Formats: sequence, structure tokens, C-alpha cells
Amino acid sequence: MQKFITKRLLTAIPVLIMISMAAFLMVNLTPGNPAELYVMPDATAEQIAATERALGLDQPMPIQYVRWLGRALTLDLGNSFSTRYPVLPIILSRLIPTVVLMGSTLLFSYIIAIPLGIISARKQGTWIDNLLTGGSFIGVSIPNFFLGLGLIYIFAVRLGWLPTGGMTELGGNGGFFEVLKHLVLPVIVLSAFYIANMSRYMRSTMIQVYGENYMRTATAKGLASKTILTKHGLRNAMIPVITIIGTDLPRLVGGAIVTEQIFQWPGLGRLTITAIQQRDYPILMAVTMLSAVVVLVANLLVDIMYAVVDPRIKYN
Repeated sequence: MQKFITKRLLTAIPVLIMISMAAFLMVNLTPGNPAELYVMPDATAEQIAATERALGLDQPMPIQYVRWLGRALTLDLGNSFSTRYPVLPIILSRLIPTVVLMGSTLLFSYIIAIPLGIISARKQGTWIDNLLTGGSFIGVSIPNFFLGLGLIYIFAVRLGWLPTGGMTELGGNGGFFEVLKHLVLPVIVLSAFYIANMSRYMRSTMIQVYGENYMRTATAKGLASKTILTKHGLRNAMIPVITIIGTDLPRLVGGAIVTEQIFQWPGLGRLTITAIQQRDYPILMAVTMLSAVVVLVANLLVDIMYAVVDPRIKYN
């Protein structure tokens, strides 16, 4: 296993370099000159050229990339074009709210979705199964912005039970219950999709597992339903579920751009939108590379979990 992990980590190095090259090329080929956003509308060509030099945009693109890569290897991601502050502290300050939001969403979703998928599979063909399946299709289909605006109108505007957005109250102390109150609506909006998606996968996987011979054998032996489910069913059903969890983990960093915008959540999603609007290349590169690292780490963790859940899987 250690040899496998080492090999995967070494393989990730050229992958990250290629991703950084592609991202740098795409970011710098976008239409418009970032320097023009930070000068007066009537600025002269000399003033624009001076701003380009200050932002490091006066050099050829390959030189710009090599300089960026050299700094990035020392965790120096440069300074933001818009704020002139170092990029790394900005990313870290926005990363925590995004991890809080998406971590709460995924945890809540899995706690609800996995039991619902099991119930739907055990009640296959009944009205309970039809109800849960129909609800999952609604959860997958409903747009986040529509559900978010509807919940804001009902629970924040009309009833006044919950805040309309933000992570804390203006002038508040940012305590646990204050953050929890602001989490309720965005978590519900994001969980609608994840619960629907995971419950569908769990249902189909458990239906397949219940049809296996070892499940029939366990039932014929007279084992309790709980024992059959926990000892034989769930363990074999978890491999496809782990795959879905692996695709969800990168969203801990990627966040939900639309939901963060609707609820004014101070995470990486809003930061990315602002960076795109302001053509803030250092911020965009940092977010892109952070997302790439998380995707690679998530894939590695999924492969390790495969071996943990299924002893037949060996990595030599």
C-alpha cells in the first residue's frame, strides 16, 4: 500500500504541472487587459503600461508562468490584482467558510440519504419506494437559485425565523449557534441535490445486493434482518457509494458558487466570481490549483477506501 501511495503522489506532480500550464494559458488568454480595470477611464497608454509593469503583465507569457511556478513552489502565490494583498491568506480566509458550508451539507446529506436509499430498496415497488423515488427526482431537478430564493422569502422575509444571508450577524461574535443559524437555509438548498442523488445510488446498489446469493443464504440461515443488513449488505454496497463520495469531496473546496452568491456566504465560490469579474489572475490560479490538489487527494482516498472496504482489492 505504501508503494502504491508513493507512486500516486509522484504521478500527481506532472499532472499538477500540466493543469497549472493549461490554467495559466486559459486565464491569460481571456479577452481584456486587467490593467485597464485598475486605472482611470481616461488613462493614457503610458499609465496603462506602468500598471502592467506593476502587475507583472509586461513580460512574455512563458516568463510570467515560470516566475509564477517558482513562487508557487514556495507557497508564494503572489498578490491579488484588486486588493494588492497576498493571495494565500485571502484563500485561507475564504476556505474555512466554504469547508464549513460544504462539510455540513455533505455530512447532513449522507446521514439522510443512505437510510432513505436502504428503505427505498427494501420497500421496492411499494408506495414508499415510489414516494422516495419521486422526491429524489424533484431534488435533482429543482434549481438551487429557485429553491434558495423561495426559502429566503418564506423563512426569512415572511416568517423572520432565519437570516437572509451571510455567515454571522453584523456586529455579532460569530459564535457556534450564530453560525449554525446562518447555515440552515444554504445547507437545505445544497442538500436537496445531494440527498436525492445519493439516495438513488444507494437504492439501486442495495437492490442489486439484496439479489445476490450470499444474501439469500444469510436469510435462509435465519439471521436477523439487522445482521444481514449490517454484516453482509452495507459492506458490499459501499463500494459504489464510496465512488460517489469521492466525486463529492472536491466540492468541499469548490463550494457552490450559485448558493454562496444567493446567501452572501463568504466562501471560495463568491471569491471566484469576484476574481473573474475583476480579472484577478493570481486568485483564479490559486483557486484552480487548490481544486486540482483536492481532486487528486480525493481520488487517492477513494482508492484506499476501496481496499479497506473490500479485502479482495490489493494494490501491489
